[in-house]
Amino acid sequence: MKKTLTALTLALIASVASAQKKTITVSVFPDLDTVVKAAIPGFQKTHPDIDIKVVSLAYADHHNALTTALSTGSGAGDVVAVDFGYVARFAEGGGLEDLNKAPYNAGSLKGRFVSYTFPQATFGGRLVAMPTDIGPGTMVYRTDLLAKAGVKPADLNRSWDAYIANGKKVVAANPGTFLIPDASEVAQIYSRTNIPAGQGLYFDAKNNVLVSPTNPRFMNACTLAKSVRDNKLDARAGGAFSPEWTTAFQKGNLATEFSGAWLVGHMQNWLAKDFAGKWNAQQLPGNTFASWGGSFYAIPTQSKNKGDAWEFIKYLTTNRDQQVLAFKTTGAFPALTAANNAPLFNEGVPYLANQKARTLWRTAATRIKPIDVNRLDPVADEIFLAELGNVLDGSKTCQQALTDAKGLIERRARR
Repeated sequence: MKKTLTALTLALIASVASAQKKTITVSVFPDLDTVVKAAIPGFQKTHPDIDIKVVSLAYADHHNALTTALSTGSGAGDVVAVDFGYVARFAEGGGLEDLNKAPYNAGSLKGRFVSYTFPQATFGGRLVAMPTDIGPGTMVYRTDLLAKAGVKPADLNRSWDAYIANGKKVVAANPGTFLIPDASEVAQIYSRTNIPAGQGLYFDAKNNVLVSPTNPRFMNACTLAKSVRDNKLDARAGGAFSPEWTTAFQKGNLATEFSGAWLVGHMQNWLAKDFAGKWNAQQLPGNTFASWGGSFYAIPTQSKNKGDAWEFIKYLTTNRDQQVLAFKTTGAFPALTAANNAPLFNEGVPYLANQKARTLWRTAATRIKPIDVNRLDPVADEIFLAELGNVLDGSKTCQQALTDAKGLIERRARR
């Protein structure tokens, strides 16, 4: 009888414990899914009563599904990852919790993050998401290809004109190579630099469209990209992560690339792993600085587990050890400044021939200015790149393409 009662008691305890354990769903996209999975053991040491269910979809599928879930009021995770380019769009719909309000009071944490991150997720005083990683822009380059051409790294980033002029020398000295995967990338990175305070990438504070042939930022971006194409310096590989872009890296016939610092993680893990030790990094041409992406975590208003969701988000974003672990996992640069000062960031990067590149990226992160974001940024980006494509294939001039882009974006904005 005693054994029976003991077994019954244990069963009841187990049943109660099981009933008290809660599960929150975290909806993410690659490579944040690996970050979240790596974070679970550490989180559960202090929150053993919370289970984490990870739902991962491809980047576009994730954001499309989240768009539907927020608009219908059901189907979203308790914690949702949001890429920088989509934050404004989701904020506009009102489907995300205001983390500035109680019980979150996230505004008190602002000083712990890279300065430009909180403005990216703040709309009308509402903070709709917490930053987790950033993408300080960088140029990566092949040291061996430059050396063969007698071109110094500083020759490439002295200015954008110098980048093209010396890029010609690199390509000429290394038959079969290209300066960059696609000319459009020059326009993309240039248009993200030197943005005046109070302006966004494509819209100003009053929602006026900035894309125009009279705007030097876009005209110069278009002209530089056309010069790269006309001089046959690009591999015509299209956008990042396209099959052609991937192949160009894996063949080892690229001399440079512009991206967020996170690209090096992809390069060393799979994209260009056969060329370890042959790449280095430096700042962007012309002593300019730009943000290239970034990720956030938000809580949908429809969540039934907001308190637990917030505990997990705080762990992912404000725990220094976890932010460093995330960097080790994917190479995504931490948004938490305390993590950026960890000893790891002063060490050499083996893939980059032990160059202390992280100090460069940390410097860039401190020099990047906050820019306003707009819910129509993804639409404007699509239109701008499409019109830029018309310039690169020779069917339009920069003047005509930017005029047409301005008109198309304005029509979409009026809807």
